[in-house]
Amino acid sequence: MRQTAAMTESPGIDGARVTAWLAERLPGLVPPVDYQLIAGGHSNLTYLARDHTGRQWVIRRPPLGHVLPTAHDMGREHRIISALAGSRVPVPPTVGICPDLAVNGAPFFVMDFVDGFVLRDTAAAQSMIGEAERAVAGEQLIEVLAALHAIDPESVGLGDLGRREGYISRQLDRWYGQWQRSKDRELPAIDEVYTTLSARVPAQQTSGIVHGDYRVDNCIVGPDGAIRAVLDWELCTLGDVLADLGIMMVYWSEPGDEAGGSLGQPTLAAGFPSRADLIERYARITGRDVSAIPYYMAFGYWKLACILQGVYIRYASGDMGQAGSIATQMPAAITGLAEAARAAIGGLPD
Repeated sequence: MRQTAAMTESPGIDGARVTAWLAERLPGLVPPVDYQLIAGGHSNLTYLARDHTGRQWVIRRPPLGHVLPTAHDMGREHRIISALAGSRVPVPPTVGICPDLAVNGAPFFVMDFVDGFVLRDTAAAQSMIGEAERAVAGEQLIEVLAALHAIDPESVGLGDLGRREGYISRQLDRWYGQWQRSKDRELPAIDEVYTTLSARVPAQQTSGIVHGDYRVDNCIVGPDGAIRAVLDWELCTLGDVLADLGIMMVYWSEPGDEAGGSLGQPTLAAGFPSRADLIERYARITGRDVSAIPYYMAFGYWKLACILQGVYIRYASGDMGQAGSIATQMPAAITGLAEAARAAIGGLPD
């Protein structure tokens, strides 16, 4: 994985104990192992581990301090990635999970390193892959999403991952509750959008595996534009699969998007398909009615505002390491997303 952000020191890793744990599971590991925090993530902490021979792995663990209820479940994320191995959804091979707090002070799991690019912003997309390859990446991203939604959860041992019905209503209540617990100011748009979305939930067409945060920069992309691995499964559950398409469209910025531009998305680079093209492609592959996508996009903007508020509070309290300039930009981004959600619901049919 060629990182697009600088590597920093690694708070949250007990080098000696984690190395001993790895050595028991990775034949041929040669100490010392270098652990570096991969900058760019805003939820669970992700580290690159490199032994003396240059072999590399990826470690995931929760943030360093207090976390919100139900979040950052290492066992759940490890289980999901392991279950999808061998499916049409590419995921990193897993090495193992350590629930023993005596090793590192928090649970963690380890994956194989997958080489490729993480397209975190427009500049990265422009410099790492060509315009034709960006078109491939967009098409493959929607094809992988359709493949994920085609998987029978029972067939991969995930039938008990969550309740299948009433997904949007439960999500609205979950994230509104977390907004209430993490807010440091009043933001009327959050409350107004919650009320409107709760009253107008579309009928759920079908249920399946929902990634929960599906976007191009949560994937590893090859030089040819192929999707080599889908990452960050911590929000995955069972439910209304159209929520994934909605959040993907929220992140799929196009020129002129006010909220989308603030997200710094790679899809502003030339070559990526349009939102309309991707929605049509998903509908053609899956046969699903996508007419309610404007609702799911409004939900996506609102949910993202609630999530970023929790991330901002963790940065402000030091639980995500050094905050830097990104934390100072978050309040304005949260407000922008809440207002984008309010604008989106204003365009919904009565």
